[in-house]
Amino acid sequence: MTPALYLVPATLGGAPAQVLPAPTIETVRALRDFAVENAKSARAFLAALGMPCPVRELRIVPIDDAAAALLAPLRAGRSLGVICDAGCPGVADPGQALVAAAHAAGHRVVPLVGPSSLLLALMASGLEGQRFAFRGYLPRDAAGRARRIRALERASREAQETQIFIETPYRNDALLAALLDCCVPATRLCIAVDLTLPDEEIATRSIAQWRRARAAIGRRPAVFLLLA
Repeated sequence: MTPALYLVPATLGGAPAQVLPAPTIETVRALRDFAVENAKSARAFLAALGMPCPVRELRIVPIDDAAAALLAPLRAGRSLGVICDAGCPGVADPGQALVAAAHAAGHRVVPLVGPSSLLLALMASGLEGQRFAFRGYLPRDAAGRARRIRALERASREAQETQIFIETPYRNDALLAALLDCCVPATRLCIAVDLTLPDEEIATRSIAQWRRARAAIGRRPAVFLLLA
């Protein structure tokens, strides 16, 4: 293959063959050099892909190393794959600095097809899909989080823009409680949990309806989407 920086979408959980297209799997199987967010999870992912050589023979280096060092395979005429823990590199995950360095050095950059929890959640939410913004993580402290939620709700109302954010799983229920406390009853909230997995759950309700549902998310990967 032509030497390139390949951005490899990891699964959100489950078997790669269930969510990754065959061409993506075949491309990754041809690579031997990888820059990864977490070596342990990357090795497990690559093993599940059925690499044609032992995983221990692959060159796997941390994605947070200096970009110049990471691009060494490309300078040597070999392709390099970038893998994050789940989903797409550079989208709510590390990788953008390495991609920028590859562009600056004139290397080809190729995004491979695979799951993005943010886009999957937006697709399934029924909320505004023409105007949306990903806001990352909200503040950890209660007061800061409440201020941020009210600001996001106000921005959503003014621009008719879906606001998308995530949370560390063990704080999911605290975030939900804050949303129910801070938002007005008519604001719509979508919660997408365990995307692409057998126990996937996606529900969009008004804040008033969520308050009556008394739902709990628990420590499951979740994406939150809000439209005022």
